[in-house]
Amino acid sequence: MLSGTSHDAVDAALAELTFSGPEMGGEIVLRPRGLHTEPFPAALRADLARCLPPATVTLADVCRLDTALGRFFGEVAARADAALAGGTADLVVSHGQTVYHWVDGAHALGTLQLGSAAWIAEATGLPVVSDLRTRDIARGGQGAPLAALLDALLLLGGGGAPAGAALNLGGIANITARDADGRIVAYDLGPGNALIDAAVADATGGAARMDTGGARAARGTVDRELLARLLAEPYYRLPPPRTTGKELFPAASLRERLPPPAPPADDVVATVTELTAELVAAACRAHRPDRLVVSGGGVRNPVLMGRIGALAAPVPIVPVEEFGLPAQAKEAYLFALLGFLTVHGLAGNVPSATGASGPAVLGSLTPGAGPLRLPEPETRPPRALRIAP
Repeated sequence: MLSGTSHDAVDAALAELTFSGPEMGGEIVLRPRGLHTEPFPAALRADLARCLPPATVTLADVCRLDTALGRFFGEVAARADAALAGGTADLVVSHGQTVYHWVDGAHALGTLQLGSAAWIAEATGLPVVSDLRTRDIARGGQGAPLAALLDALLLLGGGGAPAGAALNLGGIANITARDADGRIVAYDLGPGNALIDAAVADATGGAARMDTGGARAARGTVDRELLARLLAEPYYRLPPPRTTGKELFPAASLRERLPPPAPPADDVVATVTELTAELVAAACRAHRPDRLVVSGGGVRNPVLMGRIGALAAPVPIVPVEEFGLPAQAKEAYLFALLGFLTVHGLAGNVPSATGASGPAVLGSLTPGAGPLRLPEPETRPPRALRIAP
């Protein structure tokens, strides 16, 4: 179950996960069983927006929001269990809502996801795996992108080049690829949809929250002066591993970079759309993948996808659906996979991607209505992920 940086909805995906026999060499089989999506209630979304950086909040604000999110996540999980599994689910894995990712220069020092797991366990009666990022940070990692594990097992080629790369276009865009030595690297490129959404919200006084169908970007013209200002952000020149979030790219960061007088609203949307495409293209030039497998909400923006295709050429753009996962649900299935690994005692991070000192079993476990019974630990890390019908 996942609520991302766009904080507009919660995606709950049902997955059936099993280990294949020893003859398959550590393969995990994932059978997607459906996606249940619920938008945030307007009042809760407004409360969350008021608590995001750069806002100043009190501990009372944090406590209330943690409880409200936990209750909502619990309701969504219970409804998803009923709708998708007929009430037979074994485990809930909740990413929670990131409200702060503490980064100092090139180092992540902490991360905070709200949505108390106890409320989810109470609503569903199921054990809950939560707080999946902190253990990686405790080992010196960035705590993100955790998608590197699924990407490495399912989407990327074997060691050495050429190999594919995997791109997720959420509020923040992240990429997973292999370096020249064949090691997995993964990092946040910068804004994916975050600044596009911010520009649309500013243009409409909050009446619209996204550039539906890329309509505004299609009407606008890229402002090259503004694009150069945006590309001057020092974050883009940090070497991986690196992570970021709305702490660095809040809506105010875009307003601060607008030249006087501000360009027309549609030109601003076109420009921040071009920014995301430029960041993706730069990563493709750096890693030279033989294909770019794309997922996330940004795939529904044809202008963004068109610009990525043009600027990243000749790298072919491949939808993640060709590998058996729906683009909208990929991250929800990622966290199902991570929780499955956790309860089997297996690491869920990729140290070469996050910068951690070593593999780590991720997350915290909250018991459900009954005693907490875990399966026998697995001793071999998975070597591949297969999507089955």
